[in-house]
Amino acid sequence: MNFQKMHGLGNDFIFLDQINPVGYDLQKLAIQLCDRNTGIGADGIVLVLPSDNADIQMRIINSDGSEPNMCGNAIRCFAKYVFEHQIITKKSFAIETLAGIIIPELTTELGKVVLVRVNMGSPGLNRKDIPMIGADGKVINEPLMINNTTYFITSMLMTVPHTMVFVDRVDATDIINIGKQIEKHSTFPKGTNVNFVEVINDQEIKVRTWERGAGNTLACGTGACASAVASILNNKTKPEVLVHLLLGDLTIEWINDTVFMTGPATDVFSGVLI
Repeated sequence: MNFQKMHGLGNDFIFLDQINPVGYDLQKLAIQLCDRNTGIGADGIVLVLPSDNADIQMRIINSDGSEPNMCGNAIRCFAKYVFEHQIITKKSFAIETLAGIIIPELTTELGKVVLVRVNMGSPGLNRKDIPMIGADGKVINEPLMINNTTYFITSMLMTVPHTMVFVDRVDATDIINIGKQIEKHSTFPKGTNVNFVEVINDQEIKVRTWERGAGNTLACGTGACASAVASILNNKTKPEVLVHLLLGDLTIEWINDTVFMTGPATDVFSGVLI
């Protein structure tokens, strides 16, 4: 079985387009292949599948075996993969995900994808959308107590649950320990991704993410989108935000309640599973 390793600003995936998911224990397969010592190594596997509802279907299984609804970095890699492998030849097409239909637009040079702009839909700002325990309403700059420390959080559903914490310096923040505690806090019945956001100016932010199901990641596309929306909601930035991640940048726009993400996707290597 052929595979291809790809990454979106360091968030890496193993792409498989020759697999019938019915015939595999996907949880076990993902755990084995994503192991960075005994497997290929990745944050997750991505399945390229036919769809009855869109041009093509994407499924993601995280490195811990869990299946998220969507992943912003994976969707950019997915769009590049299917176009450059001529599975889809259009520069804009519909991808079926567990979060609904996602539509990317490709910028190409000499037949290669250099940038992918993705319509990420509208953020779910109601507490029940996230989901989060408590009365209905938006969760903006709300206190959350953990081990006698109060963190002020902004939470939303950006295809998957996200919680933002604004900090003075992300590089001086204990992302792993704080992220773990917020991810599994009882107020989030399905857990949450946790993004630590440093505001540079009214057009730029720096983000580091503790990702539900994957841990400390180099980049999270949906997290970058949610962090930009949270920055706008808290009157810290304008509606177009340049998000600085460890290995590069994403441009996030919030226009008429629709979030657009633009960024790169990169091939790493290909091989054969035996």
